[in-house]
Amino acid sequence: MYENSVNEGRLQPEPEDANTRETYRRVTRRLFPFFLICYTLAYLDRVNIGFAQLQMQRDLGFSAAVYGLGAGVFFIGYVLLEVPSNLMLRKIGARKTFTRIMVLWGLISAAMMFVRTPIQFYVLRFLLGMAEAGFFPGMVLYFTYWFPRRRRAAMINVATLGSCVAGVGGGIVSGAVMRYLDGIGGLSGWQWMFLVEGTPTVLMGVIAWFFLVDRPGSARWLSDPQKVIIAADLRVSGEDTTALHSRREMILALRRPGLYVLSLIYFCLNTGIYTLGFWIPTIIKGFGVADVFRIGLYTTIPYAFGAVAMFYMTRSSDRREERRWHFAVSMTMGALALALLTVSTKSFVVSMLLVTVSFPLIFGSLPIFWAAASAWLGEEVQAAGLAFVSSLGSIGAFVSPAVLGWIKTETGSLNYGFYLVALTMVFASALMLVMISPRRSIKPMRPVSQKAV
Repeated sequence: MYENSVNEGRLQPEPEDANTRETYRRVTRRLFPFFLICYTLAYLDRVNIGFAQLQMQRDLGFSAAVYGLGAGVFFIGYVLLEVPSNLMLRKIGARKTFTRIMVLWGLISAAMMFVRTPIQFYVLRFLLGMAEAGFFPGMVLYFTYWFPRRRRAAMINVATLGSCVAGVGGGIVSGAVMRYLDGIGGLSGWQWMFLVEGTPTVLMGVIAWFFLVDRPGSARWLSDPQKVIIAADLRVSGEDTTALHSRREMILALRRPGLYVLSLIYFCLNTGIYTLGFWIPTIIKGFGVADVFRIGLYTTIPYAFGAVAMFYMTRSSDRREERRWHFAVSMTMGALALALLTVSTKSFVVSMLLVTVSFPLIFGSLPIFWAAASAWLGEEVQAAGLAFVSSLGSIGAFVSPAVLGWIKTETGSLNYGFYLVALTMVFASALMLVMISPRRSIKPMRPVSQKAV
């Protein structure tokens, strides 16, 4: 994980003249493809460990517990450096920051090919989380320099699209590399995979140095009138929605009990997301699919349906101005499909169908959650509150793979882990229905730039 996106409900855009529309079309054409590629690589470098496990356990003898802990420890480093990295971006600028982030995380990801011991595995995964930590919040902050609030949500949703692109394309690439390059040059397929998928990130970091500018005023590809339009829009918007909030706002947010309820819901949601994100190759292998390339191809199916589900579920939630039941029903049905996997292993078709159903239901709950959380918190503490929810709830992304890995090592199966995660998601559904006020969770919101891991 997709990292994560925010959907704030239906927007009522103000009338714009042709010059304003052309200005933002130009900015979008310039920035959207670049950050889509970068976030796709980020998500891929985060979850490709799920494919590597298929061969790493054979070559290195790692248990499922070792793998699960290594997969989860990424998020420890990730959470620690989110805010410090954004502080650094403000101090030294976006171009230097994104170059540093992407070159470092690409090199560390490629260095995973040299792992031989569990300690090396843990250390590199932790460092990878630290290196990548500043990318998404930095991207969010960077967009606040270019887009007013009414246009920012669409750009933030690049994360959702990037995670789905990574899931579809990454499954094919990872499977192909691990199958067809295995043994070439004395390297295993999983070693080639880390090298092949880490190198493009380094290259994108180098490109960032030449491609990005720190502020709109430095963009040679914008005319002076277009720079004036952006500056005027940002002045009217009048709000900086970074993760760096005033002390007063954070204190006010921390005094609200509902903040901790939302954090617990997000924790439970992350357990489901990363159960699938990290373990789906192993799940498919358990269906009797031995060939890593075929496993890669099969993983593209749930991700493709996930992208479609996110679009239509969010659209339905926005149109009806209803969040709680959309979230609760989606999570409960996804939990049921996940639990049923434990009794469907004799039929590949049925098992694959359950994965394909569970995946979009769980992933589709993510933007609905952020829409409800944004509205429920209210504007007074919204930015600081969402940052807190994101950071505290991300602990679920660490706990889920670690606990499932331990369960698999102790029992030889992921079944009890699936039951536990399914119950956790049902619990989140109940919390959403019981604890979150329906009136306060449906207010149409303006875009709020915030992170969803």
